[in-house]
Amino acid sequence: METGTSIMRSFGILLTVALALAGCKTEQAPLAARLVRTVVVNPKPILDDRQAVGEVKPRYESDLSFRVAGKLVSRRVDVGATVKQGDTLATLDVQDYQNKLLSAEADVAAAEAAFVEAQGTEDRLGKLVKNGWTPKANYETALHNLRAAEAKLASAKASLALTRDQLNYTELKAEFDGVITAVGAEAGQNVSSGQTVMKLARLSDKDGVFNIAETALVDHRNEGAEIIVWPLSNPQLTIEGVVREVSPVADAATRTYTVKVTLQDPPSPIRFGMSIGGRWKSSSALVVTLPLSALFEKNGAPAVWVFDQHSGSATLKPVNVARYEADTVIIAGGLTKGDIVITAGINTLRDGQKVRLADATSRGSADQ
Repeated sequence: METGTSIMRSFGILLTVALALAGCKTEQAPLAARLVRTVVVNPKPILDDRQAVGEVKPRYESDLSFRVAGKLVSRRVDVGATVKQGDTLATLDVQDYQNKLLSAEADVAAAEAAFVEAQGTEDRLGKLVKNGWTPKANYETALHNLRAAEAKLASAKASLALTRDQLNYTELKAEFDGVITAVGAEAGQNVSSGQTVMKLARLSDKDGVFNIAETALVDHRNEGAEIIVWPLSNPQLTIEGVVREVSPVADAATRTYTVKVTLQDPPSPIRFGMSIGGRWKSSSALVVTLPLSALFEKNGAPAVWVFDQHSGSATLKPVNVARYEADTVIIAGGLTKGDIVITAGINTLRDGQKVRLADATSRGSADQ
C-alpha cells in the first residue's frame, strides 16, 4: 500500500511538470544583425560607352546607265577607279546609231528640198492671184503644201537631233568627280537602257552606317546627336560625326534601326567599305551605377536593399533599371542621393532585419 502511494505521488509530480511545460509559450529568438557591405548613392551623368560596329558608305551614290540599248564594246574603269566629271567610262557599239544618223540626215535633205519647192510655188501663185491671173483655189493649195512641207522639215530636223543625241548616248560619262564602287556589266554584253552598268560615289561625302538596338536609342532618337567614330584597324584615329538620319522602322529580321552618321572631315585613310566603331559622345541623365550583386527582386520587379540609418535595418526598395552591363547595372530611378545601398550579403536578408555595415563608400556613376 505504501508502495502504491509512492508511485501515485511520483506520477503527480511528472504530470504537474508536463502541464507546466505545455503552458509555456515558445518565444522566437530575434534575428542576429547581419554584416553587410554598402555604397552611398551619388547620381552622376555618365558617358555612354556602348559601342556599335558599322561601315563607311558614300552619302551620294549614283547608278550609272546608258540611255539607249546596245552592245557594250568597252568598259574603261574598274571598281576603285577615281574619275573626273566628263570622263568616258564605257561605250556601246555605234554602228546602228550611225546608220540612223545618216538616214535622218537624208530625211532632212529631202524635207528641205520639198520645202524650197513648195515655198517657190506659193510665192509664184501668190503674185498671180494678187493680179487675178490664177484662181484663188490654186493659191490655197500651194499654201497648204508649203505649210505641210514646213512641218515635215521641222519633224525631220527633230528626228535628226534625237538621232545625234542617241549617238552621243552610246558613251557613258561621269556626272561628277568620284570613285567607282561597283560594276554591273562587262564588254560584249548586251545592255538595255536604264540598266546599271556601274555605280559612282562622291569622295567628299562619307557616312558611317550603323544598325542600333532599340535600347541604345532611348536617349538618342533625335537627329543631330554627336558621335565618335574610329576605324577598327586604327582605334586611335577618332573622327567626329553627327547623326543625319535614323530609320523610323526597325529591320524585320534583326529588329535594329539603321543610323546614318555624317563624318566630319574624314581623313584620307577612311575608305568606303571600311569597318568602323562608334559610340555616343553625349552624357546621359543622372544615373547610379551599382554592382550586379546589389540587385534583388520584389514581386518580379528589380529592387535593392537600402540601409535605414534611423532603425539600423534593411528595407527593400524598387528601382528602375536603365541597362545591364558586364558586371554592373545602371539605375535610372528609384534611388536618391545619400541612400545607402547594400551590395553584398543580400540573399538571406529580411525586410526590417538589423544589419551592421562593413563599409560605406560613395558610389555614383563610373566614367563610361
